[in-house]
Amino acid sequence: MITFYYSLAPNPMKVALCLEETGLPYELKPVDTRKGEQHRPAFLALNPNGKVPVIVDQETGATVFDSNAILLYLAEKTGQFLPEDTLAARGELLSWLMFVATGVGPFSGQAVHFRHFAPEQLPYAVSRYLYEAKRHYGILDARLAERRYVLGETYTIVDMAVWGWARMVPFVMGEEAWAGLPNLKRLLDEISARPAAQRAEGLKDKHAFKTEMDEEARRHMFRHLATQTS
Repeated sequence: MITFYYSLAPNPMKVALCLEETGLPYELKPVDTRKGEQHRPAFLALNPNGKVPVIVDQETGATVFDSNAILLYLAEKTGQFLPEDTLAARGELLSWLMFVATGVGPFSGQAVHFRHFAPEQLPYAVSRYLYEAKRHYGILDARLAERRYVLGETYTIVDMAVWGWARMVPFVMGEEAWAGLPNLKRLLDEISARPAAQRAEGLKDKHAFKTEMDEEARRHMFRHLATQTS
């Protein structure tokens, strides 16, 4: 059994998709980040960085945090959703998995923060992160123009990682963004139609997470604000 500490944010949703695709049994442990549950000592003992997702694999005793590390762990545990077993194929897998981890995710997150949640509008910050988000999604779109999935004809954990963030493209860049990303939209729609993805999306009905971005939520989500006022 795997214990899955999650929220409905893009990174935990990647892992939800992977768990559903692999068929591994798991139990849910919601972590309401807008209530600050990610900063409680019990959770920090699992991930000192205070972020979801985290899994605890009761079978192996492993605790794994960071969504892309979890995807790789689950794929290697089950032998599923990996490319062919060659060093070249593994290098390509790691390259694109890290591209999502270090580029797509962070720039999308910062674009969302400065567009939607920053206490003051900073045009330079919005322009900077929106440009980089568009650039990274554009790289994926160009890649997908030549192949069905990111690594070719095989559906892998890289596609799951992309799916987690591609679902958020309209919120990151605006509804009009899809007009320039037809190949990425095609991949998103294909994965979203899979039964495993639909079950992952169904997690939203399992727990009532706080939705208000009020002052309490801002203190918990944007910790630098608390230090500025203390």
